Amino acid sequence: MTDDLETLRHETQRIWDAKAEHWDSQMGEGNQFQRVLVGPSSERLLAIQPGETILDLACGNGVFSRRLAALGALVVATDFSQRFLDLARSRPSEHADRIEYRQVDATDESALLALGERRFDAVVCNMALMDMPTIEPLLRALPRLLKPTGRFVFTVPHPAFNVPTGSQLVLEETDRNGRLEEVYAVKLFGYVDVPPARGVGMIGEPEAHYYFHRPLHVLLGACFAAGFVLDGLEEPHFGPDDTSRRRPLGWGNFKQIPPVLAARLRLAATT
Repeated sequence: MTDDLETLRHETQRIWDAKAEHWDSQMGEGNQFQRVLVGPSSERLLAIQPGETILDLACGNGVFSRRLAALGALVVATDFSQRFLDLARSRPSEHADRIEYRQVDATDESALLALGERRFDAVVCNMALMDMPTIEPLLRALPRLLKPTGRFVFTVPHPAFNVPTGSQLVLEETDRNGRLEEVYAVKLFGYVDVPPARGVGMIGEPEAHYYFHRPLHVLLGACFAAGFVLDGLEEPHFGPDDTSRRRPLGWGNFKQIPPVLAARLRLAATT
């Protein structure tokens, strides 16, 4: 890793350690994004079988790790923030014996491989790839971490619609056949080349963190270059009964625009 990337990695880690408690207090056992969009899509794409060993990368406060354990999986939950891991361990879970928490930086290829080659039936990374200054070390490690028939599932803010530092949520009024209607829309300022920048992740957090936007051809292209093929894709969005009661421009009010992209990949040789 270059000196610039190493500096950025340390700064990113410092920021997440500093705001781990706020995120844990707001996330709990799942905020609206996790309960409605991220969790269900990840579960469907993973299709967990009891007894499988799953690697949960960038687990945060462990909300999805606990869900995986409840589904019968044996979970290795990793994060580069020791504070997040401490908070995850402190949360009660009747399946805590199924979860092993480890401090691992997902941008460190050797640290990832030390978890055990060919150990995992599946690897999941929920809403974290965009927080990593580089994803190539992870993608190089994944084929060695996974069993030959394993799968890699990730969720990210939708690169085409939800660019935290390159888009704006808009509420407008329009005339449709003589009737005034409210229209929720996304105004996109950048897509192909959006430089790393800090943005808000959760309302009220003590410090904004870095986002590393990757358009679809870059994100999926890196996966293909690592030997993966795409065999599952979802664009989860909020339904008619979901609303963002705290904010008029919260994503819960945007019914036609998916704020999340969920993907499943497998090694090309095994498909």
